[in-house]
Amino acid sequence: MAPEILTCSDHGSVRILTMNRPDARNALSRALIEALYAALDAADADEQVRAVVLTGADPAFCAGVDLKEAQSLGTAYFDEFRANNCITRTGEMRTPIIGAINGATFTGGLEMALGCDFLIASERAVFADTHARVGILPGGGMTARLPHLVGAAMARRLSMTGEVLDAATALRVGLVTEVVQHDRLLSRALELAGQITEVPGPVMAGLKEIYGRGATTVVGPALAAEQAVSSAQQHDFDALGDRYRAVAQRNRDQIES
Repeated sequence: MAPEILTCSDHGSVRILTMNRPDARNALSRALIEALYAALDAADADEQVRAVVLTGADPAFCAGVDLKEAQSLGTAYFDEFRANNCITRTGEMRTPIIGAINGATFTGGLEMALGCDFLIASERAVFADTHARVGILPGGGMTARLPHLVGAAMARRLSMTGEVLDAATALRVGLVTEVVQHDRLLSRALELAGQITEVPGPVMAGLKEIYGRGATTVVGPALAAEQAVSSAQQHDFDALGDRYRAVAQRNRDQIES
């Protein structure tokens, strides 16, 4: 029997969602896109769920786009995000969501993490935006949310170079709020989520709304600009096949190193 592509477990009023394609570094296949979007939607609609922890099965959090499916299907692959955009769904949650970053977090995976309320990281975590190296523009909020956390200059540097940040550097620049030993990551995430659940529901809902409204003044226009420019640029994904393969191998080497 094939393992579940996404696992879900409840710890009191905290729900843990774990992307479970470890051999593919939890890359977002169409099946995982659909399953994760549905799970985030269900958690957000469940009044018994007061906080969500999103993580990945080791060794990665999420490698982003499934490069093999993108290469073979082209724009048809990206059409899956129109109905089930798990990348942007994290930033739309009414329920508080913590990203427990256990390993490599690249490109679309990083965009998805940026939508969480805050991130804590394993010492093994690494982060990169490789959109430009693949030959595509961000479309999931990278250019809107990354500057909001690390500042405009660092965000441009990361997007333009594709360089990889280790966990200690991510903490220093403000991308994550805490770095813990790898085997303590999930327990620490549950501890923080538990503290969130102790806050009365209406108060937490108000906090989410206040922070959301404040971010909208900065992030909202940037999201609109990203969507406009990204959507206007058309790509011949068949012609990018060799580059997809090269980037996929480089990402795998970085994850395994």
